[in-house]
Amino acid sequence: MPERRTVALVTLGCARNEVDSEELAGRLEADGWQLVEDAEAADVAVVNTCGFVEAAKKDSVDALLEANDLKAQGRTQAVVAVGCMAERYGKELAEALPEADGVLGFDDYADISDRLQTILGGGIHASHTPRDRRKLLPISPAERQDSAVALPGHAQEPAAAPADLPDGLAPASGPRAPLRRRLGTSPVASVKLASGCDRRCSFCAIPSFRGSFISRRPSDVLQETRWLAGQGVKEIMLVSENNTSYGKDLGDIRLLETLLPELAEVDGIERVRVSYLQPAEMRPGLIDVLTSTPKVAPYFDLSFQHSAPGVLRAMRRFGDTDRFLGLLEQIRAKAPEAGVRSNFIVGFPGESEADVAELERFLTGARLDAIGVFGYSDEDGTEAAGYEGKLPEEEVAERLARVSRLAEELVSQRADERVGETVEVLVESVDEEEGAVGRAAHQAPETDGQILFTSGADLTPGRMVVAKVVGTGGVDLVAEPLHLIEEAGR
Repeated sequence: MPERRTVALVTLGCARNEVDSEELAGRLEADGWQLVEDAEAADVAVVNTCGFVEAAKKDSVDALLEANDLKAQGRTQAVVAVGCMAERYGKELAEALPEADGVLGFDDYADISDRLQTILGGGIHASHTPRDRRKLLPISPAERQDSAVALPGHAQEPAAAPADLPDGLAPASGPRAPLRRRLGTSPVASVKLASGCDRRCSFCAIPSFRGSFISRRPSDVLQETRWLAGQGVKEIMLVSENNTSYGKDLGDIRLLETLLPELAEVDGIERVRVSYLQPAEMRPGLIDVLTSTPKVAPYFDLSFQHSAPGVLRAMRRFGDTDRFLGLLEQIRAKAPEAGVRSNFIVGFPGESEADVAELERFLTGARLDAIGVFGYSDEDGTEAAGYEGKLPEEEVAERLARVSRLAEELVSQRADERVGETVEVLVESVDEEEGAVGRAAHQAPETDGQILFTSGADLTPGRMVVAKVVGTGGVDLVAEPLHLIEEAGR
């Protein structure tokens, strides 16, 4: 019997990439590959790249170069790039980075095992020629569901899985699903709700390589959630490029409002979180469900990007400071403890000092729990790359530093406001040195700070704990555990 080939998946970028990596892992293991954690111990290192902004692309290239170094040091025989950067640049990336033995696009995911076998055998799989994936689906959202376009994580093909799957490996979303293999033991997992985006923000290239918006069917999302619960997952985070558009191609723009309570009722799931919400598409009914449904986190990851109306129009977005503050008032009238986070771009072409001051006015009044600030840079193929009125790099950097300082001060103030609150915390890790760490409903994984417990006694990962906030450490909160939440008695 031939020795099993080994493969390691190195994931960069957002939670959507994490889901895609677990799909690739499931496909590979179902085809006989052995998954290992360290690229150094693998025959093939597969790097799932990010292609969003320059810093993320640099991180992806660095990861590919690091994996390539392992070929000279250990047993690694091949380094393969997948993910958004590979999809976006294809042959261009392969030519610029000959250290990568293969550059595979989304269309290769269904045949990932064959592609890696070819590369390991010394063969060459031609890198794909990038194309605008928005043109692969019908213009009308209602006509997209039966398309054969490759959609990572969407279960669009039958899963040719053997009957005796290894423990922890299962069809993630029913008979049409690809396989999914968890790559970690965290009690939190992301579930892909949709892919692509129909918005045309002038600074964003994501739709060109992720394609137009298409929803997953509710039955697929529910069955995958049940499977994850069986794997010990306690919190699921719904991810896509734009969750507020969910269901529009299925004939019901309010489908998320009905799906969320069903997900919250899945046995074993203690928290459902929704990410990536567009302010211009928020509906009163969605606010109601997010703020009043048991086990659904009153959490709002709102993509504001700016608040000065002139900048927003140049970005091809909608809203202004007062409208955004009004939206936050609506949310907090329903749930005063609701968590809100957002990202912002400073230094956009044509942005004036008055525009920056308007953004600062919004940030000061918004009381956000977490704020990400980015300096504008041109992205290949975007409308804004051709705009006039570009600001000097040093001016963009100065504004980035200025707004970042304000953001840091404001999120610390918001954390101070939460002292005295009673929160439900999902314990994520317990360590002898760092103690017990978890997250409350207003804190998403990796982006929004965490809860540091004053005591780790009786705490284990995956448990829900009622705790009282007694202090802060920047964006992090310090909390005293009060009692465990018994799952059967909620």
